[in-house]
Formats: sequence, C-alpha cells, structure tokens
Amino acid sequence: MNDNYLSVLEQYEGDLSEVRKGRGAWICQWAEGIRLLREYRGSVKRLEFEESILEELKERGIRLVDQYVRNRDNGILSSAEDGTKYILKDWFLDRECNLKEPWEILQAVEWIARLHQALRTIVWQEGWDLASMQPPALEEEMVRHSREMKRVRNYISAKRKKNEFELCVMQNFGMFYEQAMEAQEGLELLGKRQQRERLFLCHGDLNQHHVLMRSGEAAFVEFTQMHRGNQMRDLYHFMRKAMEKHGWGQELGISMMQRYDSVLPLEPEDRESLYYLFLYPEKYWKQLNYYNNARKTWIPAKNVEKLKKLESQQESRNHFLEKIR
Repeated sequence: MNDNYLSVLEQYEGDLSEVRKGRGAWICQWAEGIRLLREYRGSVKRLEFEESILEELKERGIRLVDQYVRNRDNGILSSAEDGTKYILKDWFLDRECNLKEPWEILQAVEWIARLHQALRTIVWQEGWDLASMQPPALEEEMVRHSREMKRVRNYISAKRKKNEFELCVMQNFGMFYEQAMEAQEGLELLGKRQQRERLFLCHGDLNQHHVLMRSGEAAFVEFTQMHRGNQMRDLYHFMRKAMEKHGWGQELGISMMQRYDSVLPLEPEDRESLYYLFLYPEKYWKQLNYYNNARKTWIPAKNVEKLKKLESQQESRNHFLEKIR
C-alpha cells in the first residue's frame, strides 16, 4: 500500500484523528466513528445500489451496516492523484462471530433472520436489474460442479499410478457423487415449482467473518456480493461453517433452524432448499476443484486429511440430513 490514501482522506469532511493499516485497507478514526478506506475497481452503479439498500436496512432496524460515506463533492467514489479509485465506509471494531461458542452462533442466526426479514420488505426496482445481482440458479451451479467432479474422477481413473489423494478420491467418489445427483435433481424440481416471488435480496457472502458481534446486536459487513436470489443460501453458508466446527452435531443444527424460524418462519420450500444445499457435497467438490487446478505431481498432506475428514464425518452429516428432511 502507498501514500495515495492521504490525498483521498482530505476529500472528506470531519475530524480525522488516527489512521492505521488493516488488511488491504486503512482503518480511520473520525470524530463520527470508525471508517474503512480501500481501493475500488467496480462500477459506481453497483455502489449506489448497495448504498440505497444499506440505507433502507438501517431504517428497518438493521442499523449496523458498512454504509458508504460520500466526499465533499457528494461523490461515492474518490480518486487519488494517480487515478486510483477509493471508497470510504462506516466500519466496526467488534470481533467476528465465534463459531466455537454455540450461544453466539444462535445469536448470529437470529440476526441473520432479522436481516433477511428486512431485505424482504425492500421493493425491487427495475434499475437494479444488473447481471451481477442475480447469479446463476443454484441447480445450474450444481450441474457445473458435478460435471467438474466427474471430469476429475475420469482423469484419475485413467492414471496407472495414483497418489494417496487420488486413491481417496476413487474410494469415496461414488458416495459423494450420488449425493450430488440427488441434490441437483431435487433443486431442479424445486426451482420449477417456485415462483419468481420467492426471490429476495440476499447478502451473498454470509459467513462468520462478515457477522460482527456486540452485546445484544450484530453488525453486517461486505455486501459486495448482494443479489436477488434464494436467502436459504445465506443461511446454509453460515450454518455449514458452524456445523463443520462442531462435527455436524445435529442438536446445534436443529437449534440454528429453530432460532431462525422463531424470527422468520421457514416455509416448506425453504426447508427443502436447505436440505438439498446441505446434501450437496460442496466441500468435496472444492477439494477436487483444487486438485484439478493445481499441480498433479504434489498434493499437500492437508488436502488428503481434508478428504479423509469428510468421509469420517459422513455418519454425523447423514444423521443431520435425516433430521431436517
């Protein structure tokens, strides 16, 4: 990082008392509160979309969001002397959600439900209909991932001499691929039944790093992947991270769904979506995808361990799936 940020910060109103480096950004202490400055390479239209949604969220009780701060010229983007573009936004020094603490996980899930509830009340505007705001349907993504899994299996199958990672793939591929096919077909049928009205605004990248906890409240940050889609995907991503940390204990999984449901009732279609999302072997696909895009001559031992761990967790994972089906 260079000193371009100094000329950028001069473009904003307010009293700035301290600036320190963060991860690829600058954390700034203003009289008005903590703010974050970072480079930006996207479009102004995208920023204005996020800004309008975040403002509506604050009006609906989700007050801790990383809203953008406009400069003296009322611009949402600011330029350094070399032409580099920057954004400044509200920030929080609260810690990330601790996935080791079940009580904190449940508190975060409750606030995720409140976030989704607020997002559902925001009326979609035609001017927001950008391609980046509605990614491919879940079933389309699963079809692509399944195809990639099969391609890797075929490649490994044709090899005469296989390393430990490749032997693990051949040993458990059938089980995981069968789950992938069931999840893919289930979501395709569900997608045909669901109407357009079931599409809502979603955070798009909801994990423990983007849910910051404070006493009795949560802050949500990094809405850069926000789009219109299936909100259960948000819930699934957060829940899966927590479930993996706790060995797929079904008690925690059910408690998370119950806490969400107590704020925003889960419809039958929501529960079905969650089931198929959890059924699809996403972590297994990620390992095969990593293998496909890396050097085949050397596979890190940790990747072999991850594959073996996935297989060892199947019994607990299957019990959870049976419970929510």
